[in-house]
Amino acid sequence: MSAKVTLKDVAKEAGVSYQTVSKVLQGQIKVTPETQARIETAAAQLGYRPNIAARNLRTQSSNLIGYAWRLAKGAATHPILDQFLASAAEVVEAHGYHLLTFLIGDDEPLNVTPYRELFARRQVEGFILADTNHNDPRIAYLIEQNIPFASFGRANDAWDYCWVDVDGQYGTRITVAHLVAQGHQRIGLITWPEGSRAGEERERGYRRGLADAGIACDDAWLIRGDNSVQSGFQGVSRLLNLPVAQRPTAVMCVSDQVAIGALNGAQALGLEVGHDVAVTGFDDVPTAEFLHPALTTVRQPIPEVGQQVVNLLLKQLNDEPIDQNGILLKPELIIRHSS
Repeated sequence: MSAKVTLKDVAKEAGVSYQTVSKVLQGQIKVTPETQARIETAAAQLGYRPNIAARNLRTQSSNLIGYAWRLAKGAATHPILDQFLASAAEVVEAHGYHLLTFLIGDDEPLNVTPYRELFARRQVEGFILADTNHNDPRIAYLIEQNIPFASFGRANDAWDYCWVDVDGQYGTRITVAHLVAQGHQRIGLITWPEGSRAGEERERGYRRGLADAGIACDDAWLIRGDNSVQSGFQGVSRLLNLPVAQRPTAVMCVSDQVAIGALNGAQALGLEVGHDVAVTGFDDVPTAEFLHPALTTVRQPIPEVGQQVVNLLLKQLNDEPIDQNGILLKPELIIRHSS
């Protein structure tokens, strides 16, 4: 087995001191483009790999970013959070960090203990949060302890912290406008339980959309349940079994997961989705366009969310100025056959 390539080997090949090689590869100094190229070429040709453990001891940095992964209940999945995590990991690694994921139970998503222990042991430099709720205690704790973090989602508009979110209120509002333009006047919504910040924003947009169209919201049109196919199936059955004069002709869903259940529920009642009743979702998961019929839904700019969240966290870690703590991105309505 060949001996491990060291900084001194790279320095000898590049014709510079090993201190210069070390500082250049860590981005601590600037050299001429020619010297930079010689060092990078020498490192690549020799197959140099940095000793991460030794570097971390010197810099007192773990180079890890913590991210809590919530165990899905039953058969539920998190396709949007999967996309977000992949985007965030790509940006994190491009800046020399790695994500450290840790599991939390479905019944303890707001537990601050793992955040406290991981940071106290210096196993992570900061955190990325997602799946946030109104007055999220994790965010309150991290703000209080001055621990670097950035979140996908908001918790409390009065709190000062770094977040990136998608304008769910805008997304459901333009969905209502689309359905009204198709001639619908009775529009139902299958949403999440109270307490979900994202759910509240989407519900607010639904109500504003109805008000914009001069439609009075009937409380019977709003059904709450968890983020599951079963919830959508049961919810649409309740809506479509209302008296004829009250029964919605269109059903909006707070997520595509719920919308898949609503599609199946409407079809189980013998209705043709897109003709007898309209169904819409929110998220534009990869399977949405392959459903039957293809699902009208709101597309979230998840790759941009992941990039912006990581950028906000890295600015904190590098003591760089942050121009805007909160970033709100606009989603896009994707119209397909289901509406």
